[in-house]
Amino acid sequence: MTLRLEHANLGVRDIEAMIRFLKTAFPQFEVRGEGKSRDGTRWVHIGTDDTYIALGEARADSSRRWQPYSGEPGVNHLAYEVDEVGSLHARLTAAGYRESTPPNAHPHRRRVYFYDPEGNDWEFVQYFSQDPAKRNDYTLPDS
Repeated sequence: MTLRLEHANLGVRDIEAMIRFLKTAFPQFEVRGEGKSRDGTRWVHIGTDDTYIALGEARADSSRRWQPYSGEPGVNHLAYEVDEVGSLHARLTAAGYRESTPPNAHPHRRRVYFYDPEGNDWEFVQYFSQDPAKRNDYTLPDS
């Protein structure tokens, strides 16, 4: 059985800002479709033919923003494997996105983390080995 994440669905305050973030991180992403939900709010699917992010316009604006790693239930980050994390880092930095990267000096992977305009944390990882034992090695510290 093949297993993969087909899409993630995020409720956001500003769909256009999220589209800019995602297209900066993933220049190959395109808007696959968009429309209105039954409640009249906008939705957009942005990604490739094989994977995408569903963005839904939030109906309510909470004064309390989600804080990843706060100890409260919720998604701390989404992670994408990329071919070249250095160029992704350069694109997001040049576009003014705030980095949240913890130190990482693992010999078989490099990770960078950035906050999107909504305050969500995104991980981007590049692996330097095809060997699953090396890619999934947790005995060596990342920092």
